[in-house]
Amino acid sequence: MQASRRRLLRATGLAPLAAALPAALAGRAGDDLAVPTPAGPAERLARDEAHWGRVARLYDVTRDVAQLDNGFFGSMARATMARYQDALQQVNHGNAYFARQDYPAVHRKLAGTLAAALGVGADEIVLTRGATEALQALIGGYNRLRPGDAVLHADSDYDSMITAMRWLHRRRGVDVVSIDLPLRPGRQQILDTYAKALRDHPRVRMMLLTHVSHRNGLVLPVRELTEMARASDVDVIVDAAHSWGQLDFKLPELGADFAGINLHKWIGAPVGTGALYIRKPRIEDIDPYMGEPDPHGSVHARVHTGTANFAAYMALPTALDLHQRIGPAHKEARVRYLRDRWVDQARDLPGLEILTPEDPALHGAITSFRLQGQTSVDANQALARRLQDEFGVFTVHRTGLASGACVRATPAVFTLVDEVDRLAKALRAVVAATVTKSPFRSIAPGARSQ
Repeated sequence: MQASRRRLLRATGLAPLAAALPAALAGRAGDDLAVPTPAGPAERLARDEAHWGRVARLYDVTRDVAQLDNGFFGSMARATMARYQDALQQVNHGNAYFARQDYPAVHRKLAGTLAAALGVGADEIVLTRGATEALQALIGGYNRLRPGDAVLHADSDYDSMITAMRWLHRRRGVDVVSIDLPLRPGRQQILDTYAKALRDHPRVRMMLLTHVSHRNGLVLPVRELTEMARASDVDVIVDAAHSWGQLDFKLPELGADFAGINLHKWIGAPVGTGALYIRKPRIEDIDPYMGEPDPHGSVHARVHTGTANFAAYMALPTALDLHQRIGPAHKEARVRYLRDRWVDQARDLPGLEILTPEDPALHGAITSFRLQGQTSVDANQALARRLQDEFGVFTVHRTGLASGACVRATPAVFTLVDEVDRLAKALRAVVAATVTKSPFRSIAPGARSQ
């Protein structure tokens, strides 16, 4: 039996999704009706609750709370979990024999599958343990900087990436320019802010752009900003940790030569999977990782993950297949609809600030908010706890924006409309109590406010 499984693995490079689906989707009869996705405009399908109910049943997620912190990592669908568990057993059974003899071919094939989904060459990506590892390798390895040059980042960028940019000051002797993006900016404001920064700091040679901010969900017009930077001889490193899978695009559409992505957020692969991208002509502008041997100028020399979680990577094709079957455009439309549903109910509440722009081109699923004037970390931690303890709505506070701390809400494809409605109801109750200074009824965790 095991020998035949090994022969199949060698022949195909992965366990086909078709073999995994029947058992993996058997959590409830009819679950597989969500695959393939019905035809039709994505915006219309986004409101089809029967369809998205079937999609939700592909996932085993808690309903003890309204889970609206799906920006941390994405739950695996049952099919992906089944493949992961099967692969883990296979790796453990085969041990080093499997890892040395069979896995390299498997890895090459799944990397090719990922490259095709991203719209890039297989020789332009390398699998990592996440976007943080990929982006640290890109930022730390970027070798076109000279003492006296400068690098640029914004307040909406991710903490670890800001730390890496600041590290370049010590490592490369460059200046670090930090800019604050306007609160709820429009597209032109964003472009003007970066254009002014480049004019004011002509020594900038590299800048970080976060496609979708984890702090407030702001979606940057990356392609336009990249073209602006290129005209000033400035390279761009794109943090696409939150964007690929939340938004429907291929990497070349961003126009950037360097990017890091996550696969365990919006694609639903196991935790600990991501990728680094370098457009092929630019590979040598990133140093090999800590002197890694590089006889052929390979992208693989730009990161060294160590011993990989083989099983996590082996489950990636299943996650990608399901992502494609549900439909990237349909996923984007659905999470936008869920986001807009609660925001439409809450945006005019007196005393509540929505920090994410209303322009659909500048937001996706993620949106942040806070009570008027409540910008401290403590206040927003308390608000997130209140939403959880009294209304059964799980969110997370975020810090780092120049305007202050906030609370972030993030739906996913398995989120139910009832759950985003619960957030809107909770915010109405909290705001009403804040404005009137009157006590309000405590609601048990998991219960719905009426």
